[in-house]
Amino acid sequence: MTQHDTMDATLVLVHKKPELGVGKQRLATRFGTALTLQIAQALLACAFEDAADWPGPVVLAPANQNDECWARSCAKRFSSQCKVVPQISGNLGQRLNVLDDTLRREKEKLMRLVYIGSDSPGLKKEDYMTVKAGLHENKAVLIPATDGGVVLMANRSRWPDLSNLPWSTDQLGAALSKLCQIEMGSVKKLRKGYDIDEPEDFFRLIDTLKDDQRPARRALCALASDVALTLKISHNNMHA
Repeated sequence: MTQHDTMDATLVLVHKKPELGVGKQRLATRFGTALTLQIAQALLACAFEDAADWPGPVVLAPANQNDECWARSCAKRFSSQCKVVPQISGNLGQRLNVLDDTLRREKEKLMRLVYIGSDSPGLKKEDYMTVKAGLHENKAVLIPATDGGVVLMANRSRWPDLSNLPWSTDQLGAALSKLCQIEMGSVKKLRKGYDIDEPEDFFRLIDTLKDDQRPARRALCALASDVALTLKISHNNMHA
């Protein structure tokens, strides 16, 4: 893969600003809002870690337009190629369509975009390299999630209408893959990954990240280990 091949892909981080009571409600049900906020911050730090390591342009796409200033302050830690493009309101499909169109209007030639969320710290450099290589022969590349969702979605031409997909269900991955195949002509699905939606996903990180030496991943793994230990102690004390 040449340097040009590596540089012409843009990483698009679709994310929320971590705040108390915002997002990850299935985690909050078990962990409470304060710890869930801490987890969300640690997860976003991992996504920022990937953005900082990205060898090409980066786009931060905060979910709320009111968080544009916050996102711009975050963008300062990355290269000068990092820009902020807030999402519009609507379901995720509508937001992704508008975001994709906005980015492509600025660069009409063939453009490879790699979309990630802020809750898939299991992604590695090798995954991104495989995705970018896959975009040479396919118009879309997907990393499905084990829960039926999707961890990463990348494209080199405009997405079809995503608004009617079953977002936030276990049918999303299959529906997205089918839509891309029909409307875009070619889609490549890579090995499955997982994102952090349930408490069990969070604890799974202990094994996933145990050998990962990236600082944000080490911090997240330590947090998961500490929470697991604390809950185990509390469980034993309750039954003493």
